[in-house]
Amino acid sequence: MASKKNKARSARDLNPRKFKKKTSVLVIEKVEYIDYKDVDLLQRFMSDRAKIKNRRVAGNTLQQQREIANAVKVAREMALLPYAKRVASTRTGGRGRDGGREGGRDRDTSLNDEVNDTMVDDETIDGADGNETTDVSETEEA
Repeated sequence: MASKKNKARSARDLNPRKFKKKTSVLVIEKVEYIDYKDVDLLQRFMSDRAKIKNRRVAGNTLQQQREIANAVKVAREMALLPYAKRVASTRTGGRGRDGGREGGRDRDTSLNDEVNDTMVDDETIDGADGNETTDVSETEEA
C-alpha cells in the first residue's frame, strides 16, 4: 500500500500543465553582490507595505533570497528602508475587532462628529452677513 506522500507526488507528476520557473531580477541584471546600500534594488524585492517578497514570487534561488533578506534587514537597521509602510484604505465593513456588530465599543464616532460640525459651521457662515438664518423646521411650524 502506497503512503500518502507517494500518492500526492504521483498526482503532481500527472499534471499536464508545466509551469515555467520565474527568472530572478538578479540573474537578468547580472548582479553578483547584493549590497544593503543599493536601496533601489532591494525595494524591487519588497511589497507595497515594505514586506520582503517570498522566493516563489520574486523568482530567487534560496541563496539569493537569504542574501536579499539579510541586506534588507541591515538596510532597515540603518534606516535606509522602512520596517513597514502605512497604506491608507477605507474599510469596507467585514468583521473587525467587534465581531461584525454595528454598535461595538471600539467603534470611533469622532469622524462623524467632525463632519456634522463642519455642516453646522457652513450654516453659520451663511448667516455671517448680518441676515438671520432660520432653520427649516422653524419655518414649517410657523
